[in-house]
Formats: sequence, structure tokens, C-alpha cells
Amino acid sequence: MARLPRFVIPGQPQHVILRGNNRTEIFCADADYRFYLEKLQLACDTHGCDIHAYVLMTNHVHLLVTPHEERSLSKAMQMLGRYYVQYYNYCYQRTGTLWEGRYKATLIDSETYLLTCMRYIELNPVRANMVSRPSEYPWSSYRYNALGQPNDLVKPHFEYLRFGRTDEERQAAYRQLFKHRIAENSITEIRDATNKAWVLGDDRYKQRIQKQLDRRVEPKAKGGDRKSEEFRNNRA
Repeated sequence: MARLPRFVIPGQPQHVILRGNNRTEIFCADADYRFYLEKLQLACDTHGCDIHAYVLMTNHVHLLVTPHEERSLSKAMQMLGRYYVQYYNYCYQRTGTLWEGRYKATLIDSETYLLTCMRYIELNPVRANMVSRPSEYPWSSYRYNALGQPNDLVKPHFEYLRFGRTDEERQAAYRQLFKHRIAENSITEIRDATNKAWVLGDDRYKQRIQKQLDRRVEPKAKGGDRKSEEFRNNRA
């Protein structure tokens, strides 16, 4: 069966996950992380993508990105992938694939889920017990978004900019978000939507995207619609 194209709407943010093949390491040294970030910025600048949040883990990557055009994200990821695979294979004297298939992505309702998704991304090293606080991890966007550390790769989203009139106000408000845990159901929603390539948002947002793209944006409810007359009749 042919794979359906990803949900892409220019100007709408996406959560992207890219994993190493068989969950193996894709970053082994600080130089690897720096090279990846350098080429990520080049690819995004070349093809028109804005990065709002990211984290580079040892065997996978999370990005929160807004593409400017329909093919911006796919072109940027292809360019980045080529650069990094050539670099990694040369450095570590290896051949063959590095990635676990295509990158996974979900369209995000920015009003409802964007800030939650930013926290989800930047808290990955904490959930993995690599650090106790997100500020301790050097390969994420947290230090920019929360502490104001210079980072030319990150471009703030409108929802982040609404936190205040100055950088200091926005950073302080953003840090406050991390004083509260992300609800487990929100974590599950983000994971499921991204891994299964469904749309992440409330019902109104999903209905709007479904109408706009003329495609189903979430899985059918298991067992049918329990409120429908047909379902009740079939049970009788």
C-alpha cells in the first residue's frame, strides 16, 4: 500500500522525530552535535523552515518546526540527512543507512499544543534521566527559550512571543511552565500523533484541517461509534 503524504500546511508548526536505525546512536561526540546543528540551520535557511524548539538525544532528534512552503520541511530534512550521513560515515568508518526510515511528523494546533510540545521536547533529557534539569543539557533549545542564551537557529513562535513585551519577560514566563509536570495523557497524545502521523489538536482544529485537506486526521474510534443508532441496533 502506498504511503499517504504527510499532513503539511505552510505556516503551521509540526513536531518531527528522526531516529537512528534500530535505535542505535547517531551522536557519539560533541563535534557530531555541533555539525548536525550547523547543517540543520543551513537546511532550514535554504528551504524556508523556522525552528522553535529542538533536542538532540543520543539516538534520535525532536524538532518543532514551521515550514513556509508545502515542501520546505521535506527538502530541509533531505538536505540535512545527506550532509549528516556523509559526515557520520566518514568519521566513524562505516557505510549504509543511518536513519530508521522516514522522519515522523505531526501537524500541531499551535494555540492548544505548541507550548506543551516545546516542553515535551526540551524535557526529553530529564525523562531519560540524563540530567535533573533541562538547563543542564547543552543540546536543546531550552537555554535559548528559558535563559536567553544566544542561538541563531531558534526563531520564536508567536505563541511564545505572547508571553511578554521583552525577552526577559518571555523567558521568565517560559521558565514558569517547567514548574509543572506535563500530564501523562498529553505526553501520550503527542507520542501517538507523531508516531502515527495524525494531527495533534482539539476537535475544532481537527475538523478544520480535515475539511481543508479532505483527509481523515485521526484514527477511527475502536468498536465503531457507540452513540450511533446503527451501533445500538447491531448490538441488539
